[in-house]
Order: sequence, then C-alpha cells, then structure tokens
Amino acid sequence: MTIRTLLITAVAALSLAAGVAIAASYPEAPIIYDKPVKGVIFSHKTHAEKGLACDMCHNHLFEQQAKKAQQNVDFVMDSLYKGKYCGACHNGSLAFASNTRCATCHIGVKGEERYKNGGKTDKKGH
Repeated sequence: MTIRTLLITAVAALSLAAGVAIAASYPEAPIIYDKPVKGVIFSHKTHAEKGLACDMCHNHLFEQQAKKAQQNVDFVMDSLYKGKYCGACHNGSLAFASNTRCATCHIGVKGEERYKNGGKTDKKGH
C-alpha cells in the first residue's frame, strides 16, 4: 500500500467518523415551529446528511434551545429574505431560496396534524 493510498484511506475514515459523530449528536425528531404561523418544519437529519456541522447555525443564527427563535419579533419571512435565520443559507446560492419551494418547510396546520398523528389526519368536521 502506498503512502497516498494510506492517506486517502485515513482521510475517508476520519470523514466517516466525523459524519457519524455529527449524526449522533442532533435531535432525531424534526422541530415544528408554530409561531408566527403553524406548521413550519425543520429537520436536523436532512441538514446533517448534507454534511452541515452544528456550529454552522448554532450559536450565531440559532441558539441551542429548540424553537427559541420563534420568540423573536423578527422571526418572519421578510427576515429570511434579508439573510437572517434560515435565509443565511436559503438564499438561492447555497440552498434553495426561502421565497421558493414554500411547501418544503411550510407543512401547514394539516401537515403538522398528520406528522403528530403518524401520517393520519383528524377527520373532524369533514
């Protein structure tokens, strides 16, 4: 085995180990924001699987406490369009723009209900 092959193998093993460590450290369940609107979903898993490290968002875009950002008066779409919160990456260059593909994140009241009920909707009133 050449030195180059050993280095490539070592880097690959370290990358895999780092990925496993990141994957093991994030919350499993998605966060569902309910203010200022209901049913906005965020998945740590989706972002970690893309290779994003926790410190890319925490503690400068979001604090570690889940849903704390929704207490801020500026946690609204206009702020995202201006590059705050999710809009820091979801700007159309790094990731899809926050003013496109709305249903990717906005699952709405019915989507939140389906998620909480394991895929089933409450049929009341229909």
